[in-house]
Amino acid sequence: MKYLSKINSPEDLRRIEIKNLPRLADEIREFLVESVSKTGGHLASNLGVVELTIALHYCLNTPHDKIVWDVGHQAYVHKILTGRRDRFDTLRKLDGLSGFPKPSESKYDTFCVGHSSTSVSAAVGMAAARDLNNENNRVVAVIGDGSFTGGMVYEALNNAGKMKTKLLIVLNDNGMSIAKNVGSVSSYLTKLRTAKAYNDAKSDVKNVFSKVPVLGDAASSVISVSKQSLKKAIVPGEFFEGLGVMYYGPIDGNNVKELIRTINKIKDINKPVLLHIITKKGKGYLPAEKHPDKFHGVGKFDVKTGEVLKKQPKETYGEVFSKTLIRLGATKKNICAITAAMPDSTGVASFKRFYPERTFDVGIAEQHAVTFAAGLASSGFIPVFAVYSTFLQRSYDQLLHDVCLQNLHVIFAVDRAGIVGEDGETHQGVFDISFLSEMPNMTVLAPCNKKELADMLTFAVKDCKGPVAIRYPKGAVSEVLGGVNEEIVLGMPQKVYKGEKAAIVSYGAMMDNAIEAYGILIREGISPALYNGRFAAPIADEFITELQQYDCIFTVEDNIKSGGFGEQLVEKLLEKSIFGKKIYNLAFPKKFIEAGSREELFKRYSLDGESIAEFVKDKLNNGTA
Repeated sequence: MKYLSKINSPEDLRRIEIKNLPRLADEIREFLVESVSKTGGHLASNLGVVELTIALHYCLNTPHDKIVWDVGHQAYVHKILTGRRDRFDTLRKLDGLSGFPKPSESKYDTFCVGHSSTSVSAAVGMAAARDLNNENNRVVAVIGDGSFTGGMVYEALNNAGKMKTKLLIVLNDNGMSIAKNVGSVSSYLTKLRTAKAYNDAKSDVKNVFSKVPVLGDAASSVISVSKQSLKKAIVPGEFFEGLGVMYYGPIDGNNVKELIRTINKIKDINKPVLLHIITKKGKGYLPAEKHPDKFHGVGKFDVKTGEVLKKQPKETYGEVFSKTLIRLGATKKNICAITAAMPDSTGVASFKRFYPERTFDVGIAEQHAVTFAAGLASSGFIPVFAVYSTFLQRSYDQLLHDVCLQNLHVIFAVDRAGIVGEDGETHQGVFDISFLSEMPNMTVLAPCNKKELADMLTFAVKDCKGPVAIRYPKGAVSEVLGGVNEEIVLGMPQKVYKGEKAAIVSYGAMMDNAIEAYGILIREGISPALYNGRFAAPIADEFITELQQYDCIFTVEDNIKSGGFGEQLVEKLLEKSIFGKKIYNLAFPKKFIEAGSREELFKRYSLDGESIAEFVKDKLNNGTA
């Protein structure tokens, strides 16, 4: 590593001669592939932005100048160049480097981000703050073409064009989000990719007229008309410039010398400028170039073959969801599946193979997806929106106003609920019970095993009328309880084991840990009842009446405590004037949960089986229960 080993800050980078930067890019790619093969992470997107990241730090005076990354999963190169190379073996590990920009981690990380379509809005705000403070720093937003399906981008562009402030927006166009991009925005950008002739031709026109003697206003008018006519003839629309944002490009985003020339040319223009660059996702590592979707987010892998080392689980919750939805789709012809740019990871792609006309990929546009689903439901269809818990947060108002208010039969398959692990604070799905359960008309369920997920989806389709959310975790299905479950009855839990004086009520995926805790307690002579909670909303009055027989109740969930399943249960007890019970809600604290494996985080927050058993035993033996 002739050059990379010498870089511990952007200042070190700027000492390297431009002619040697392509070699540095090769070294960074080699380092990235080797490092991510050991830690897992987002590889393909980072391989694609090596030259761009080098060029930005080379041309800008960071951290005085600010770079705002959209989504943030492509910021590994940025981290490598800003003094964090030596800690890269801790990437996405407990107490290690975050897989996303994190201001508390480095002064070079200007904005905490993990969701898409946010960078332009944040950058416009930073530019406004700069102007108000009479400062002179530059602000750059880096955003991918996949993020351009998010509505916030257009709100931000509209605002930027109105403000007319100095701002550079880099559109990193690789034709991908996680899967291949879809929709008219993608088609528009595809046309722009072929419009390089516009900028070349515009320069030619300028050169021709520059050689003509000054002829006054007439000549100026001719030049202006010629340029506008040329633009309309060659560029498919003038969308960005119509918003007041100067468009420049497209240029080769994997050519570091061209990037540096261009950025230096436009970085101080006193108005919003959009630089359109074309990059190759996965560039420099053949397996990632061939399969950029596979290497978007990847586990540990063999560098030579590109094969993932950790075997995939035999069956995941997403696969169970997909199989069940396909089966239901055969008899219920009004079922539709919706995804927001994640067809493969959510299981919607499999449904599409059977029912393509009833499958919709709306791109990265969760807010639109929810209201789009509401529109389908209002016309007699049963839309099923499969979405990660962390991304469903983005459509809170649409859930409340467009679905729940009208009591529309929309089903939300809330994947990656609870702890997702290594992606950390921005992706942990520990808030969905809290915000979904508070919404009028919303039914909120969580399965404890694979059979129960299939049963719950069937129940949601056939037996429910209003909005339904079914939350389930990432990864392999659980076989806890042997896959045998009682019939699902609205609002009622399943009694797993009878007991005396105390009851443990576990919600959803926490049943594995609750069963472990129950076994420990039984071996130590303590015999509480054990329930599978199933419903966070509604909770049936019959169950509340049943709980009166216990002096002490322990609830267990993988959500924050505030507004979670346990607090929903407490509220129901108070509504029924059931007092004098000692109730302990075991859940995550009201905070953003850091990166780490599920097992590590359950242990850290005393939600593993041993910790649950110890807590119950302590309360019962010490008389505090």
